[in-house]
Amino acid sequence: MESLKSFFDVVSGWVWGPPMLVLIVGTGVVLTFLLKGLQFSMLGYALKQAFMPSHKRPDNGKEEGDISHFGALMTALSATIGTGNIAGVATAVVVGGPGAVFWMWITAIFGMATKYGEGVLAVKYRVTNKRGEMSGGPMYYIQNGLGKNWKWMAYAFALFGTFASFGIGSSVQSNSVAQAVETSFGIAGAYTGVVLTVFTAIVVLGGIRGIAKAASFIVPVMAVMYVLGGLAIIAFNLDMVAPAVNLIFSDAFTGQAAAGGALGAVIRYGVARGVFSNEAGMGSAPIAAAAAKTDHPVRQALVSMTGTFLDTIVVCSITGIVLVMGLLGAGGEFVKPELSGAALTTVTFDKLLPGIGGLVVTIGLIFFAYSTILGWCYYGEKCATYVFGEGFANVYRLFYVASVMLGTVLSLDLVWLASDTFNGLMALPNLIALLLLAKVIVSETKDFKQKIKSGELPR
Repeated sequence: MESLKSFFDVVSGWVWGPPMLVLIVGTGVVLTFLLKGLQFSMLGYALKQAFMPSHKRPDNGKEEGDISHFGALMTALSATIGTGNIAGVATAVVVGGPGAVFWMWITAIFGMATKYGEGVLAVKYRVTNKRGEMSGGPMYYIQNGLGKNWKWMAYAFALFGTFASFGIGSSVQSNSVAQAVETSFGIAGAYTGVVLTVFTAIVVLGGIRGIAKAASFIVPVMAVMYVLGGLAIIAFNLDMVAPAVNLIFSDAFTGQAAAGGALGAVIRYGVARGVFSNEAGMGSAPIAAAAAKTDHPVRQALVSMTGTFLDTIVVCSITGIVLVMGLLGAGGEFVKPELSGAALTTVTFDKLLPGIGGLVVTIGLIFFAYSTILGWCYYGEKCATYVFGEGFANVYRLFYVASVMLGTVLSLDLVWLASDTFNGLMALPNLIALLLLAKVIVSETKDFKQKIKSGELPR
């Protein structure tokens, strides 16, 4: 067991090393340039598309797909807004210093272009499976966009995605829920596991429509509750906001508060935690985007793009700013804490919003982790059925539900390392495909704009 842990520790360090982080951010930079900063010029339009009620949509009734734009966005957000927004940001601030928050923002800005590109390709190259459902994502745009010679890479992505789903998608999330419940309410992990497994089974055995329906309720409610809690802290401690934001910007280019005082640590942890949080470039979100009802790939891609904005620019920013506020010394300097992860976020929220703040984080962590379990079940199922065939869907769901229970009672050091590795390995074929199919993304974008301008497509 120890030798296996050592193996994955080495491989994970290599997979998530500087070359991967450069490739992830670099892909976003390239797409931003080719798309002429679309994430800035069309963000308002994209947000309007994302939150417009289905019955008021101009393309309502004219589109193909399984779920609404909003349902696809919430399914994707259910898998991305999770422990990374609470524990991941805290880890970045502790190890990388306050400046890591700035680099999370930079990653998200370019990540929006990456997420947009993933959405375009997901819808353009999606297919209808034997059950009449939409199937799409990196494995399909690699296979159908790049051709037969690249099919090995499509299988590699799907296989890595299948393995990753049992770790980062289910076991480690259910383990986080069990620990949070036991710490806050004194309930043993096994009891939490039974309840969580039953609720997971009820939702996921209903397929994408059940997952989207649950996510469309859970994600907005919990995100709003968490954001309001963070905004309340900011409002009640306005005198601390300016020093905190100033420290974030100044430390981003000096690295004085980072481990060892290295600027490289600030950038590395900011970029790494940003990617873990919003999953731009990972290849997971386009699997949900492919199920959306839409009349053009670009319309859904714009909606997908807002997921990165909401996840990192909104939710992670609130966590980061509140954490830095809570760690300011008397002279405005950064005081390195003894705690890290979710524990630090919980203590900081409770310190700045006594009696309520800690509860907001605990409840948020529980429901964010649960929604991640739901979203990743869909991702893993689509990856597994690509490799093993559509008949494997129900078998996969049963294994997935069982892994939720196991996560609440087992030690997960090895699972964390392994899923971390498979998560990174997923990104490699996806990023390569995005760069090779960049011309298609640009072409579809021009086509959409022309059709909107001519009136062929509703605005």
